Amino acid sequence: MSTRLEHDSLGAIAVPSDRFWGAQTQRSLEHFRIGHERWPRSLLRALGIVKRSAAIVNARDGLLTEAMRDAIVAAADQVIDGSLDSHFPLVIWQTGSGTQTHMNANEVIAFVASQRLGQPVHPNDHVNRSQSSNDVMPTAMHIAAVEDVRLKLLPAVLALRNHVDGKSLEFKDVVKLGRTHGMDAVPLTVGQELSAWVSQLDHGAQAIRNGLAHVQELAIGGTAVGTGLNAPAKFGDDVTWEIAGYTQIRFVPAPNRFEALASHDALVELHGALKRLAVSLLKIANDVRILASGPRGGLGELILPSNEPGSSIMPGKVNPTQAEALAMVAMRVMGNDVTVGIAGSQGLLQLNSCKPVILHAVIESIGLLADVCTSFDVNCIVGLEINRKAIAAHLDGSLMLVTALTPRIGYERAAEVAKLAQAQDLTIREAALHLQVLDAATLDELLAPERMTAPASER
Repeated sequence: MSTRLEHDSLGAIAVPSDRFWGAQTQRSLEHFRIGHERWPRSLLRALGIVKRSAAIVNARDGLLTEAMRDAIVAAADQVIDGSLDSHFPLVIWQTGSGTQTHMNANEVIAFVASQRLGQPVHPNDHVNRSQSSNDVMPTAMHIAAVEDVRLKLLPAVLALRNHVDGKSLEFKDVVKLGRTHGMDAVPLTVGQELSAWVSQLDHGAQAIRNGLAHVQELAIGGTAVGTGLNAPAKFGDDVTWEIAGYTQIRFVPAPNRFEALASHDALVELHGALKRLAVSLLKIANDVRILASGPRGGLGELILPSNEPGSSIMPGKVNPTQAEALAMVAMRVMGNDVTVGIAGSQGLLQLNSCKPVILHAVIESIGLLADVCTSFDVNCIVGLEINRKAIAAHLDGSLMLVTALTPRIGYERAAEVAKLAQAQDLTIREAALHLQVLDAATLDELLAPERMTAPASER
């Protein structure tokens, strides 16, 4: 393999001739052979956004020539659009500040800019002018998280929410048996049951939106420890406004850059909202699995789309595979939340040095949740049907219809009716007539299931 020599403060090191990175990237490749998880595309894009914005502000402050600015911006744009991704080889498991990946960006941009400009562009002195890994990396992490939430996750949650709401409206008048503790309860409608899922998704999405506010505060301008050493006084603010203009997202300067470098509480908070959504999705997944169970040996009230054979040995079997995938993603996100929480607690003095693992977990959770919401939506909810025959049979045989008699005959007498019905395999109406607690006409009125699904004021 053909190589060239690159230099850094430690000396010379051989780099493959066809690669655009420099000495620090190469050292990281050789010293951190740990796992295969690489930095996500959204983080590389964010680094390009930071570097182009910094070059513009540095030129405005007289720290870079216009020609140098244009060369750096053009190279950063290639980082943003992904055309240089093959030159970002580093794994997540490296220095806790992410310095090697930050320098990877500086080196690649400097290499490409040098070729364009026809003169040397230095990764530290030019591309990294007025910056530090300690403020660039948290800034890029926040940009990546906010863009992925806004462009991927929230649209996927909204689409799922709207299709569940459509099913809720479609089945709003179908009365069914309610269940609590896994046991029969009083009736509700299918629409009411599904409306709980809609509300969970609404609240989950809002919690994530609320969590974005802190993440939209950017650390840039703090340089090494938050003081802004080696950067112009307004550099961080000006770069933030450049980033906001480029992304069309309301990013703002962090009110306290010491906090922005020393902690990652903002991402801990955001991931807490992601976990909240995961909890709701797992509840929905479990409901689907229970309600669709059977079709003959279980509840069988929901009919799932037949997307693929469910068994290699049992012909005709259809499994709730989309609900299972949804459940597994939710579990992974809950696990990631533990990782983010522990890593977020490891801020030591002026720097949290667990940045890579926090970013990896947050971006993975956002991506998985977005993908699984879309998959569950398109491959399950859109084609979801109900088994009206099974729903009616479960409702007609329910003992808990007796609850509607309680205001007229009292709790203990109603319990006597239910016990007789269970012991002699009678309906509640038959048992009530046998015990002569009420006349037939009154029973027909009180035991009408649809009467039990709304408050008295709405009947």
